[in-house]
Amino acid sequence: MIVCGLGPAGRAVAHRAVGQGLSVIAIDPNPDRVWTPTYAAWADELPAWVGDGVVAATVAGPLAWGTREHRVERVYQVFCTAGLQASLSLEGATVVAERAVEVDARLGVVRTAGGVTCTGRVVDARGLGRSPGRAEQTAYGVVLPLEEGEQTLFMDWRRDNGAALDEVPSFLYVVPLGADTVLYEETCLAGRPALAPDVLRHRLEHRLHARGITLSGTEPVERVRFPVQGGKRGHGRFGAAGGLTHPATGYSVAAALAAADTIAAGGTVWTPQARAVAVLRRAGLRALLALPPREVPVFFDTFFGLPAALQHSYLSGHDDLRGTLAAMRALFADLPPTLRRTLATSVIGLS
Repeated sequence: MIVCGLGPAGRAVAHRAVGQGLSVIAIDPNPDRVWTPTYAAWADELPAWVGDGVVAATVAGPLAWGTREHRVERVYQVFCTAGLQASLSLEGATVVAERAVEVDARLGVVRTAGGVTCTGRVVDARGLGRSPGRAEQTAYGVVLPLEEGEQTLFMDWRRDNGAALDEVPSFLYVVPLGADTVLYEETCLAGRPALAPDVLRHRLEHRLHARGITLSGTEPVERVRFPVQGGKRGHGRFGAAGGLTHPATGYSVAAALAAADTIAAGGTVWTPQARAVAVLRRAGLRALLALPPREVPVFFDTFFGLPAALQHSYLSGHDDLRGTLAAMRALFADLPPTLRRTLATSVIGLS
């Protein structure tokens, strides 16, 4: 197996393929690059082989806010990023520190910028490049000391970040990074174009000031920017490149970890049900992008008011077609009439 790209998706499949006894060549221009983003997942999304040692914090029932408070009845886990990377050992694989410039999964050939040619079964996990036509998620965060009683906020759409009602909205994401620190992050869930980091920084500072939190200016900073659409199944693509990013949330790491064994064994996660769910999720992204900014908190009030099982199906049911359809039907039925029209108009372009 030839794995191109050693982010979480590529490294996971290379690691599991070695464990299955395969001969693995892993190609990346900087294979020892240290991961710095914060990764998190719902605990029930993770495969059993992901050990507790890679989890920095576990939260039972994080909160979500639209215009009112909701408790999400699931266990949320924040990874120790360094621990996750270290756990996906490449011992036993041949690592090539070069850039793949020609990747042909059909012929099973990869050529690198340095002239190395490899043949075998190809997994292309090089991620997605930015493009003006792709909706993106952006975020700006700071790491602060963890205070006793700090609440984990999966999404907080309250209007205390200084944004006008008609501006592209953003939400606050607050998660512990361990026993001593917490990440406060202002996030543009999806935008075309997405909000710029400077806008998010200003909104975060405004929001924290409104909540009595003072910044010194020396806090560690996290910046996030990645496409939430554009990945396509087939041609050996995996991870974000292979369409595993949830277009309405931006989450992909747990899906890649869960799929790694299947891909290593030569299988596919793209069942007919999974392909249909992907179509519905793309429709969900179109709906998000079409929502009037002032109505976004109302939309999420409605979503987080759904039964926990339906929330789970939409957020995590990769091939749960029945559950995804039930969640979308229930959401549509519960929305105010004006938002139903927006949703219906968006979904007409189902593709």
